[in-house]
This record gives sequence, structure tokens and C-alpha cells, in this order.
Amino acid sequence: MSTKSQEQTAAATPMTNGTAVRSLTVDTFTNGVLDPEGAMLGPVRDGGTIIANTAPGCWGPMITPRLHGGHEVTEPVYVEGAAPGDAIALRIRDITVTSLATASGHDEFVDGYYNGDPYVAKRNPNTGELRPETEVKGVGQDAVRDVSTGDPVTPFRMTNGYTVVFDGARGVGITVDQERAEAIGHDADNYAAMPDNAVQHSILTYAPHDLVGLPVRLRPFMGQLGTTPSRAIPDSHNAGDFGSALIDAPHEYALTPEELAECRTDGHLDIDAVRAGTILLCPVKVPGAGVYLGDMHALQGDGEIAGHTMDVAGSVTLAVEVVKDRALEGPVLFPLREDLPPAATPLTPDERARAERLARAQGLDGIEESAPISIIGSGPDLNAATENGLGRAARLLDMPDPEVRNRATITGAIEIGRHPGVIQVTFLAPRQRLEAAGLWRFAAEQYGL
Repeated sequence: MSTKSQEQTAAATPMTNGTAVRSLTVDTFTNGVLDPEGAMLGPVRDGGTIIANTAPGCWGPMITPRLHGGHEVTEPVYVEGAAPGDAIALRIRDITVTSLATASGHDEFVDGYYNGDPYVAKRNPNTGELRPETEVKGVGQDAVRDVSTGDPVTPFRMTNGYTVVFDGARGVGITVDQERAEAIGHDADNYAAMPDNAVQHSILTYAPHDLVGLPVRLRPFMGQLGTTPSRAIPDSHNAGDFGSALIDAPHEYALTPEELAECRTDGHLDIDAVRAGTILLCPVKVPGAGVYLGDMHALQGDGEIAGHTMDVAGSVTLAVEVVKDRALEGPVLFPLREDLPPAATPLTPDERARAERLARAQGLDGIEESAPISIIGSGPDLNAATENGLGRAARLLDMPDPEVRNRATITGAIEIGRHPGVIQVTFLAPRQRLEAAGLWRFAAEQYGL
């Protein structure tokens, strides 16, 4: 963790002597670490807009030893008025894929090429140097090489992978054969639309081609979107599953279980409902919140079961709002109506009328007024993540745990964001509980209630 003093931090942070702006464009990136003592961009006004040009996540940073995390996310933005104990509401106005192509696949670790964690502490096994400078020589899985020695240095290999090209409208894609994948690999940064300030090597240089001629449908969303944790954490580990690898780790980002639980903000979501049109509320654990984003995915099935999906560069527009005195344990999502589990979808006018008639026939005064809410949980595995999400929901809405379980069973669902341990607990919550939590207005806005 950084040892900079508070005085040094203040001097390095642009927002300490700047005027808050209505709109801020972001095109610079971290070294793979979210550091609460690091400088932030901005400030941006409460109610303002962040426009970001994001770099691909996962595979590119994974094969770039100089990065300290598994992603390359944007530098955090200071939001005027945000303080620990508040929440930040992020309204995703737009997500646009700019990459022409990408590559991905299932991975395996390569022993000896990392110190405890291949995402965080890559090393040259021949020299022992940690995070050596590298360059790309040719294409293929040995293309990333130590500048000083020429050794191939990457702790990941693909066991089954693919290269996919998108159409001009970024609506569909097709996986290509070896000849085409290698041609693309020789012009990787162009096809990746790699942002100028990104330092990662494009995964297109691997030129994987195990799947050929497979058409896919794009449905872009943000794999990383959130706020800065209260301790320095590699970006890819800002959640309970990947974060568990930091517990007693042999590198400088080691944490205790208590420290991880206290500091993380679960910004590494990989939930495919975090897409244009949604509202995401995030906990604030540092002054200014430190909003960051990245790891845009062109598409993904629930669970991201291969470990990785189609990571792309793209542009994102966010509207930010400070929600004062609304402490959150983790993210809260109001998905698009079409992304809700069927049981959590608000009743149609006809269904409501029928339910009201049935209620009167049973001697009731009326039916419950409720709205969907999705609480994010994370943990070392899916069982732990589910328990985490259920507990967060119960505490947020001041509701008994058994009631949350009942509601999630008959008016919602538990959905997998990422295997091994990010989930959504989605259900219909009573209006009075949402109002008491200060959240009804977001549900009413999102679902036209």
C-alpha cells in the first residue's frame, strides 16, 4: 500500500485546487491498482457527467506484466460533495463498443511466472524480476517478451480461445480462422481500438482460433463500474471472490479478511445487466467517491463461466448524483425492465386489476405496492456470495432474512454475475421499505411507478 502522507496526497490531487465542472472527459488509466491515496481527476459536479474512453480488461492486462492488476481501469474521478457514508448514483446513459475485434478464451496459470497471484505479481522466472518491462514480438502465446532478456514472460496461457470480428454496427460478430486471426494480431492495437494512454498489450497478438465461424450477438455492458475502496486494491480484486486472493498474499497488496470486508466496494461486478439505461448505486468509502470504470464486455452469458469474455474498448457516458447519508455495504442495481427475472417484473395493469379483485374476494383491503431492487453480493464462492447478498438486502431494507429469502424465491431470483462469487439478489420490495431506505425514487424513475 502507498505510504504517501495526507499532505502529499492533497498536493497531488487536482480536485483540491480546481473548480468542479459539469462534464469531465476521462482517457487516462491506473497502473492496475485502485489507491485511495492516489490522485483523482476532476472534480465533477454533483449531477454532472463523466464521459470515458475505456480500455479492454482481462486478457490484455493479464499478459502485460507491468500492470499491478488484471484490468486497466480509468483514473478515479472526484465527485463534489461525496463523503464516506454517502452513496453515488450512476445513471448509465450510453455504452458504445469501439473495438473492431477482440480475442478471449479459457485460461490456465503458468507456474513460476508469478509471485502468489498471476494477475497482480507477474515475474520473469529466469531472472526473478517482478513486473518486467515487455514488448510484443510477432504473434502467438509467446509474443510478449521481456525487453531486457527476450524471454517470453506471461503467467497465462489459453487452453481454448477465439478471435472475433464485429460488424460495423457492433451488432453481431463472427469468430475467424487462424490465417485471419494472425493477420489481425499483427495489427492488434488498431483492431482493438486501443486508447492512446493505455499501456497493455492487446490480447489479439495471441491470435487464438479454436472456435471458427461462430456468430455472436453483441449486448455491451460494464464489467467494472464503481467507487474507490478505502485501501489500495488491484482493480480486478475489488470484490469478494477475486479479493479473497489478497488474504495473506505474498505481495504488497496483502490484506486480512477483516480489511478486505471493510475496504472493498465490489466495483468488479461482471453483471451483464449493468448496461445502458440502468441505475447503479455504489458505496462511498473515500472523500470524493473516486468513480472509475473499465472492463467493457461486448457480451456475456450469466456466470462468465469461461473466466473471461469478449473484452473491448469503448466509450461510456455516466450521470453522477450524490445520495447523502445513504451508507451502502455494496452496489445496488435497478436493472432495465427487460433484464429483470420474470417473477420480479412489475405487474401489468391487467395483472394488477386481477390481483386487486382477488384480494378483495379474500377480504383484504388491497395489494402490496412494491418495486424491483437488485442487491449485489460477493464472496469466495457462490454460496458465500449469496449469503452476503441476502444479508446486505436484509440490512438495507430492515427486513428479516427469512422474508428476503421468501421474496427472492416467489418475486425474484438469485442470478450469477460471475463464477466463482458475484451474485444479484433481485426481488419485489415493499414501497415503505424502499422509501425508508431512500431508494423508492430510483425504482419509481426506472420502472415508471
